[in-house]
Amino acid sequence: MALKVKTAETKVVLVNLLICMVVFYTVYYVVLSVCFAVFKIKMLDGWAPFDFKTNPSWINPHYLVLVISLETTFFICGLLFALVVEEWVWDYAVTVTIIHIIITSVVMSEFPLMLHWWLALGSGVISMTCGGQILAYCLFKDNFIYPILDDF
Repeated sequence: MALKVKTAETKVVLVNLLICMVVFYTVYYVVLSVCFAVFKIKMLDGWAPFDFKTNPSWINPHYLVLVISLETTFFICGLLFALVVEEWVWDYAVTVTIIHIIITSVVMSEFPLMLHWWLALGSGVISMTCGGQILAYCLFKDNFIYPILDDF
């Protein structure tokens, strides 16, 4: 059985993915800037979205900024992804997160093995997916495509 993929559908998916990536990093840097201003941290590091090496401590304001901005970004992006892709928020959320992990590994020149980073990332993906899917369902419930499972 051959895999049949239409070029138009692939282009739409890739364009949506590109839009989601741009939205993700734009929101990330805006939220980082706000958090840096709120916590009165002098220097905004351009590599902050990829920093998993900061020592986890609830009294370290730099670490708090990284965690709060990560979680806030993921939640906001889930809601924005719902407006871009309508019903497949979970798919784009996971794909953007995997791409972010790859970019993080390349930027930091090592694969992130810090448990605290993975926990923050995992909870962010869950909030992105759940928030985005709920919003997509509320906004587009009349247009949702429900699979026909009678053939299984």
